[in-house]
Amino acid sequence: MLCFRCRSIIRTYAVSSLEHTAAFTLAALILYIPANIYPILRMNFYGAYSESTVWDGCVSLFRQGQWPVAAVVFLASIVIPLCKLIGLLYLVATTKYGSTRLQQQRTWIYKIIDQVGPWAMLDVFLLAILVALVKLRELATVLPGPGLVAFTAMVVLTILASNSFDSRWIWNESDHRQ
Repeated sequence: MLCFRCRSIIRTYAVSSLEHTAAFTLAALILYIPANIYPILRMNFYGAYSESTVWDGCVSLFRQGQWPVAAVVFLASIVIPLCKLIGLLYLVATTKYGSTRLQQQRTWIYKIIDQVGPWAMLDVFLLAILVALVKLRELATVLPGPGLVAFTAMVVLTILASNSFDSRWIWNESDHRQ
């Protein structure tokens, strides 16, 4: 943004912020599917072989009577990441092509994403899986599944997408969006 008097730069925006956010978000959304379909862990415990997805973990916790933990894992690992990614994609699309009448709505969505982000706990969930891999290796053979790679990449891309979005674009009234 330029000063109307002296033409000095008053405020600058992150170059290609919207494009970077869109690219990271779309890549994370693509990886969301294999991260939730393919097994995160493969375990061989005295000849009994099993594979577990994130959903299987939620169901197992619920069946064991630990429904509060199951609910937290379900929300933090499945629902919140999807909502966050859809929200970021919506922010990018409406900011890039939207009108000024959606600024309040976009600000509200951005604030929710910003507040919910740390509570999504994707990185904590990933760390718990890695700790389980190390701790259980003496009792059983625990191998990472193909879903773990997708889940890890999705976590990293979600963090990059959140950090690359420049919220000042929401209030930019110019048509020259980069």
